[in-house]
Amino acid sequence: MAGDRKRMTIGFIGLGDQGGPIAHRLIKAGHPVVVWARRAEVLAPYTQAGATAASSVADLGARCDLVGICVVDDAGVNQVCGELIPAMRPGSCIAIHSTILPNTCKALAAQAATRGLSFIDAPVSGGGGAAAAGKLTVMIGGDADTVAAARPIFEAFAGHIIHLGGVGTGQMAKLINNTLLTANMGLAHQALAVGQALGIDRAALANLVNASSGRSFGFEVYARLPEPSVFAHGGMLLAKDVRLLGEVMGAAPPYAVLRDVATQFLDLVMKK
Repeated sequence: MAGDRKRMTIGFIGLGDQGGPIAHRLIKAGHPVVVWARRAEVLAPYTQAGATAASSVADLGARCDLVGICVVDDAGVNQVCGELIPAMRPGSCIAIHSTILPNTCKALAAQAATRGLSFIDAPVSGGGGAAAAGKLTVMIGGDADTVAAARPIFEAFAGHIIHLGGVGTGQMAKLINNTLLTANMGLAHQALAVGQALGIDRAALANLVNASSGRSFGFEVYARLPEPSVFAHGGMLLAKDVRLLGEVMGAAPPYAVLRDVATQFLDLVMKK
């Protein structure tokens, strides 16, 4: 990547529940940060903290050595990168923190390479709280040199940085992780239902499992829900990731097992 690593200018697009805290962590760490959003009023907390506002995606790209993107989906990432790639200086880097299809990342990496840009997919796990605390898990796909150059930047907001392989493997790992989380929540629902059918107090059983070998993060999350429907927003996000993993895997038996358990839970959450 171009420039002195300690003074690389970092761009950030996608200032939502996770992206916003990531940008704040980068500012707090002392990196020169440039931000952009469709609505100018969104930028005030970041510029007040020391970031610079860009007038457009292209303006941001022209200023930055590394740009992190944390928008919602493939369409959003493609739109941003379509404006970003032509504007960035050769030697700069794009990092995708969104959760999208691996093939989207591979296609964008190929486009970036024609402009002399490096590219990594770096989806994150942990939510806004972990982002604010600097404890996100970052799952990276890309070549070793690009990952090594980006690592000091990611350390501002990450507790775990794991390089999984070439471009796209970070997304593959994120989709597996989130599908497994969804399936574990579905199994938690069934396990607690079995306990209630046997006359065991739900709260007591949840406490027991959370202190025993059957525990999982998915079980912990599900056990805290007063009813499945309150997880509807989270369910919508996880449903996207289950679907994307299906697009990657097809109907292969290993995916089908996870899909079936995960889908039963999602149907319950969405009350289909």
